[in-house]
Amino acid sequence: MTAIGVVETLSIPMGVLAGDQMVKTAQVDLVTAQTVCAGKYIVVVSGEVAAVRSSVNAGIENAGSTLVDSLVIPNVDERVVAAMAGACPAEQVEAVGVVETFSLASAISVADISVKAADVELIEVRLGRGMGGKSYVIITGEVAAVESSVRAAEAGEGLEGLIASSVVIPSPHMDMIRALM
Repeated sequence: MTAIGVVETLSIPMGVLAGDQMVKTAQVDLVTAQTVCAGKYIVVVSGEVAAVRSSVNAGIENAGSTLVDSLVIPNVDERVVAAMAGACPAEQVEAVGVVETFSLASAISVADISVKAADVELIEVRLGRGMGGKSYVIITGEVAAVESSVRAAEAGEGLEGLIASSVVIPSPHMDMIRALM
């Protein structure tokens, strides 16, 4: 996978339409297309950068006024897609960083920025299920690396106003780690 593209809508029918047009417009693989909390719909595609850009542009056009957010990440880190599918167990937890976002697409961007900014492990990208449309990213690693990673995510290009909150917890209690996984 070279790139990942996301279209997030406020309308389920318009999200389905956008997703259909996305996969018809370019040679991309459909990673997921599903409803998420607060009546939103998300479509995630992967493939070559140019194809993903064309696909996302078609999704944006078809989403119309229901578009919440969209993005294309060229050279996405493979750990991002794995963490979107569910929690990835961490070997050792010295610190935990949690970044909460107002959109699903921005959480995917935060995850990619985080893992590229510092030597951290991505535990999970939780996409707006049961959280009123918010999403969050959980990372772990050495304290300094987690702090650096979270700061990079907060300053990420195109994320202004989309970060709800964040925290870095040095030496988290193992009960909390188990609850996160």
